[in-house]
Amino acid sequence: MILGVGACTHALKLTPSDADVVLARQALRAADPGQKGAYPVLTLFYGSGNDKNRPEYRDSVSIVTGTVDASKMVDLGTSAGERNDYWGFAPAEMPLNARVWYPDGDGPFPLVLVVHGNHDMEDFSDPGYDYLGELLASRGYILASVDENFINGGIRGENDARGWFLLKHVQLFEGFNDEIGNPFERKVDMGNVVLMGHSRGGEAVAHAAAFNRLSHYPDDASLEFDFGYEIQGIVSIAPVDGLYLPTGRGVVVEDVSYLTFHGSHDGDVTSFHGLRIYDRLEFNDHDDFNFKSAVYVYRANHGQWNTVWGSHDSGPRSARSLDLRGLIPQEDQRTFAKIYVSAFLDVVTKDDKRYLPMFRDHRVIGQWLPETMYITRFETSAFRPIATFEEDIDVTSGTEDGVLISADSIATWKEETLLLRS
Repeated sequence: MILGVGACTHALKLTPSDADVVLARQALRAADPGQKGAYPVLTLFYGSGNDKNRPEYRDSVSIVTGTVDASKMVDLGTSAGERNDYWGFAPAEMPLNARVWYPDGDGPFPLVLVVHGNHDMEDFSDPGYDYLGELLASRGYILASVDENFINGGIRGENDARGWFLLKHVQLFEGFNDEIGNPFERKVDMGNVVLMGHSRGGEAVAHAAAFNRLSHYPDDASLEFDFGYEIQGIVSIAPVDGLYLPTGRGVVVEDVSYLTFHGSHDGDVTSFHGLRIYDRLEFNDHDDFNFKSAVYVYRANHGQWNTVWGSHDSGPRSARSLDLRGLIPQEDQRTFAKIYVSAFLDVVTKDDKRYLPMFRDHRVIGQWLPETMYITRFETSAFRPIATFEEDIDVTSGTEDGVLISADSIATWKEETLLLRS
């Protein structure tokens, strides 16, 4: 429980009703952000130009990119020989590949990078956010779906690398923007960058936001960082948390806006781990407006956020252990993602605060959302807690000076951290 003053709310709704529609029309004077925008959409690939397994990154690249040395972050262990033979490269020379959807216009346009999570490395995950690419490009965003399939599969301890790779791609776009004749010359708004990730990628965006402020890699300071990009927000879709713990602690993200959502029928990540990142996220600059929002979606699963992964969260034999009949339709699940991601981007990169009410209470957009249940959580950088019950070991003290806590007629009185499953 948290007590405080400011913008913080929890809401529950079963299905949209006539009353909800009336409320929405009164409270939210904006168009459905999940609808296609006015820009024609262009696509291209950038990458190594010699990819052994991915013809799109071999034969179809419009921009040839170099490789990066991820050997300090990626240890392939006993599978190194087999994996290096399959991919044709080792961690010391990993490629920077991505598929990009972008508006046909002058720009500059905000930059959004999305990264997949862990999956069968031969069942390529990066095409699975095409529905977001098409929508967002039509609405005036550049979206790059980053290829990190070469660190998927049965290895561990690589989630720091996933975040670092994202920043190396931001670095690429900085160069694209300055390069005469590049398709993105002067079309990238480098002052408005948003990072988005799914599953392990949903944790990786938090690492990227933290690394962006650091001068050295926490696990080996011989690796220096030189990023410092203007990351305005991060989005974590059904994220994991705790797979990478720099210096043994959870990554704390500071002074960026944050959106996370998770499905009740997630057959892979069993608890809403995005709430851990949410709770650790700190707003220190109270003069700069930021917000964080979490949405729990009933009957959504883990994989349907990605068109490649689909409904089988536990692999091809999912139906043996998971009752897939309870899931919402794949298109409905992705409709939710389109609405919330698009609106989030409009708020944090275009300062369109008309959409803020939907992050506080989903009922104001009940006429747009698929019919299921939602639980929302919301907080802005203006929020000031009176008592979080996490300040110290004194159960009688609050967060603000002068706040006292008392209790009466209870058998046991104590404060402790509530742990999620897994």
